[in-house]
Amino acid sequence: MDNFPLEILYLRNSDIPQYLEDGTVDIAILGENLLIEKQKQIEIVQKLGFSKCKVAIAIPKEVDDTSINYLQGKKIATSYPVTLQAYLDKNNIQAEIHTISGSVEIAPNIGLVDCICDIVSSGSTLFKNGLVETQVILKSEAVLVKSIHLSTEKEKILSQLLFRIKAVLRAKTSQYILLNVPNEKIEAVAKILPVLKSPTILPLAEAGWSSLHSVIDKNQFWEVIDALKAAGAEDILIVPIDKMVI
Repeated sequence: MDNFPLEILYLRNSDIPQYLEDGTVDIAILGENLLIEKQKQIEIVQKLGFSKCKVAIAIPKEVDDTSINYLQGKKIATSYPVTLQAYLDKNNIQAEIHTISGSVEIAPNIGLVDCICDIVSSGSTLFKNGLVETQVILKSEAVLVKSIHLSTEKEKILSQLLFRIKAVLRAKTSQYILLNVPNEKIEAVAKILPVLKSPTILPLAEAGWSSLHSVIDKNQFWEVIDALKAAGAEDILIVPIDKMVI
């Protein structure tokens, strides 16, 4: 970030949790799945909403039994042995875990294992290797994490950084809205726009009409627009937001 006192290090993902735990690295962005697998003393500061994936069990498509019972006594290849073992223990499943780093999905085809446990995003890699997803062990996304050894001074810097990150994240899920409405319907329309404390209301040149400015949630966009039109709003304009500071 511009004019921000940060030294950026590019490290192998698998090494980051250890560096955070011993204080060599102060903060980092990494996958939540890796954090869970490494089980280090690290604090999640903020979920970031990108690089979403899941750690899941996948079996050969010709297998009819897609239940968790299929795993009983099977050989499972994975890059996440700790996460997988915890899942198997929780469900009273006895299985043989083969730890593999990379290309886990080919293991069943070469006869090494019966099934796999790996990261899944689109599922295209599973499909290409004749596998189908059966059980989701956990869902993951990129997270901002910090070392438990941060000094007070560095905590203040992190707080400033987090403030800026949240402003960007809010903007990604929000849109600025401008609309015209008869004055007698302002109250009804304003109740449909709950994202900010209250909408900005400006009188129009045409008597009896006002312009309302507010913010709406992208995930409820069409529902909100339909409700606004039903309440009497007209000439609705939607504008993207770069950052949203609250």
